Amino acid sequence: MGERNEVSVQEVRFYVAAKNAADRWATANELADKSKVAQRTARAFALKFVKLGLFDIAEVFPAHRYRLSSLAAKRNASYVRRLDEAVAVFGV
Repeated sequence: MGERNEVSVQEVRFYVAAKNAADRWATANELADKSKVAQRTARAFALKFVKLGLFDIAEVFPAHRYRLSSLAAKRNASYVRRLDEAVAVFGV
């Protein structure tokens, strides 16, 4: 999954859930619950955010853990800006 112009409300809610978790590591399923998206969708968003440089990943058993990277804005400033703008548009 690459970068595209549009972001969905589900993606924005997932991003906000990750931001609200601050520096805490969370599974995709935990973020799914907090963002009210399907677990499968959350796993896809988590992998996308890792590829885009927004998430750090800890490959641990039984489930990988993710957190919003402190370098997200440097690694992919345009996508972070797009997500932040969508937060305001969707009122999330």
